[in-house]
Amino acid sequence: MHFFRGLHNTRSFPQGCVLTIGNFDGVHRGHQQVLKKLTDKAQAMRLPAAVMTFEPQPKEHFDLNGAPARLSTLAEKIELLEQNHVDAIACMAFNNRFMGLSAQEFVKQVLIDGLNIKALIVGDDFKFGCDRSGDFEYLKQAGEAFGFTVEDTQTVQQSGTRVSSTEVRAALELGNLDQAETLLGRPFSISGRIAHGQKLGRTLGVPTANVILKRHKTPLVGVYAVQVETSTGTYNGVANIGMRPTVGALKPILEPHLFDFSGDLYGQRLKVVFKHKIRDEKRFNGLDELKAAIYRDIEMAKAYFIETN
Repeated sequence: MHFFRGLHNTRSFPQGCVLTIGNFDGVHRGHQQVLKKLTDKAQAMRLPAAVMTFEPQPKEHFDLNGAPARLSTLAEKIELLEQNHVDAIACMAFNNRFMGLSAQEFVKQVLIDGLNIKALIVGDDFKFGCDRSGDFEYLKQAGEAFGFTVEDTQTVQQSGTRVSSTEVRAALELGNLDQAETLLGRPFSISGRIAHGQKLGRTLGVPTANVILKRHKTPLVGVYAVQVETSTGTYNGVANIGMRPTVGALKPILEPHLFDFSGDLYGQRLKVVFKHKIRDEKRFNGLDELKAAIYRDIEMAKAYFIETN
């Protein structure tokens, strides 16, 4: 799969491509339907299937603190898009320069000169350009002028609920992992590389892996029964994700403890799959009380896996 980062690095496809545009945060069932339409169209036209996405996401550019929590980092998004048979990703730097492109400049510089599109698939409410003058009708007119087709996408419903990144976040915030899984089409997970932390868990007799989140905020907080995929296998475990109110943290952290595991995980990339919420984060009166709570969490997580196996 080809990955282009920034408009200046984008290369045209000599034969053209079929393109869709969006944040694709979480690559949920709604996104998956769009991607299926994209790849089917690309296969029929014998062209590469390409996705344009943005980094940072537009809402993060305007207000990082007020932006919603990421369901997927860029690395996770790339992996998910590749699993959906995308041939190329054009990741545009969403900055003032990109925002300053007019609708006409966006079509000419990005879609035509940058990617040489032959077909475009977007929502009929898609807006673009510095003055948001570009819309679905504008794209259809541009397509007639430059020789590409434009098709819209349909909203996906799952059990009567519109599938969207917002709905996934709402389910995760409530600890409703089953609903999140229904909307995503897979269990919610977070991937990241292991770094050295405070090693507090080791001093409490419960060693944990310190997963680098690369997120300004997390879509879920609390203590969970998890399955952790490592380079040597998959292990059941328990994980805390959040700000660790008892000991204090400057940024959110994910700390899984793996059952029946011994070895060195530093530098490895793990996938932590969230299976069941045990409790919310809580501030305890000292490390002894925290340690007792951690051991209760471990027992509850183990009981969950016994019941579900």
